[in-house]
Amino acid sequence: MSINFDRLVETVRKLRSPEGCPWDREQNLYSIKEHFMEEAYELLDALDNKDTENIREELGDIIFHVVFHSVMAEDEEEFSLDDVLEEINSKLIRRHPHVFGNETVSGTEDVIVNWDKIKAEEKKNLSRSFFDGIPASFPSLRRAEKLQKKARKVGFDWPGLEDCMGKVREEFAEFEEAVSEGSREHIEHELGDVLFALVNVSRFLETNPDEALRKCNKRFTARFEYIGRKLAEKGLTYEDASLEEMDRLWDEAKAAENSI
Repeated sequence: MSINFDRLVETVRKLRSPEGCPWDREQNLYSIKEHFMEEAYELLDALDNKDTENIREELGDIIFHVVFHSVMAEDEEEFSLDDVLEEINSKLIRRHPHVFGNETVSGTEDVIVNWDKIKAEEKKNLSRSFFDGIPASFPSLRRAEKLQKKARKVGFDWPGLEDCMGKVREEFAEFEEAVSEGSREHIEHELGDVLFALVNVSRFLETNPDEALRKCNKRFTARFEYIGRKLAEKGLTYEDASLEEMDRLWDEAKAAENSI
């Protein structure tokens, strides 16, 4: 394992060397963040599909990006790969005193409470905002959930599920009013409030909203591709079919899902 990791580091350094790849040499610490995001989402897809061969490949891509970013930081004299490894190792030990120290815990809940306390202590002199530590670049549903959970820790939350459901109904009524008015800015504002309220509901139901939407996207994709296959069997394309025909095939696809 160590030999393979060292080989990867040397491979990346070779790519960045004068004799290496022009594209790799042109990159800097900030230029390939979109590539990293793509790799992270590809790993999520592999995990969703429980495709272990693809999971292995995508984990390799993620590790490459960690090494690549670290080597670029070394080249720019910002920090080293050893700094990265030392920091994460120290953090894991520091935040698990029940494993590496004398702390006693009774279960997962105690672990989470201790983790948050230790993290807050680490960040207390660095924090500029109550919501520091929740990246602005998170997917919006994920960030909404994180914001709500952090506010909940200081008591700012709805009393229960029914209150959340009531808020969804209230926000949806305001959204419908905005739609009837026709102001795009107002519609966007109220749509955001509806989505944020729905995240609250999902949180009370202990359901991940991002996961729920990802699975919904997967169902939509599968059903629409079913329509395409059935049309192709008749020598037709999507453009050839009527909405009624596509609706009928959609219902077929949905019924097939429910029968599994």
